[in-house]
Amino acid sequence: MSFYSIPPEYSLFDAARKGDVAQLNELISKGVDVNMKNDKGFTPLVVATYGGHLEAAKALLDANAEINAQDASGNTALMGICFKGYEDIAELLIQHGADLNLQNSNGSTALMFATLFGRNKLVKIMLDHGADTSIQDEKGLTAPALAHQQKNEEASKLFAER
Repeated sequence: MSFYSIPPEYSLFDAARKGDVAQLNELISKGVDVNMKNDKGFTPLVVATYGGHLEAAKALLDANAEINAQDASGNTALMGICFKGYEDIAELLIQHGADLNLQNSNGSTALMFATLFGRNKLVKIMLDHGADTSIQDEKGLTAPALAHQQKNEEASKLFAER
């Protein structure tokens, strides 16, 4: 037996980071707060989705994880996966009510992240679900302007079709 125990919040973040659904479910059943934040403002949902852990994200959402929680920079789980490129997790988050048009501290949206990093399947998903292409970041750029700036011709075509 150990002389100390790991606080539940560390275990929850560890389980989210690893995508350990069994451990997540055990902690959730014990009443651990699924919406706690670490020192960077990340929630377990942000950590799980950023790691590409679809089933862990489902478990957290089923336990009422806050879908639109923003970290210290204003980023959401949807923004993180639009950077990383996880289409299946994007669909899950959108189905659970993720706000497509939230802006972070720089004014960027999930659509802007997808556009900027060439995640064109995510650009299409975001557009298909009604993401606003007229929102401007702090530099006054819209997602279509970012596509042009990045020479992302595929995204530019997607925007032109709208």
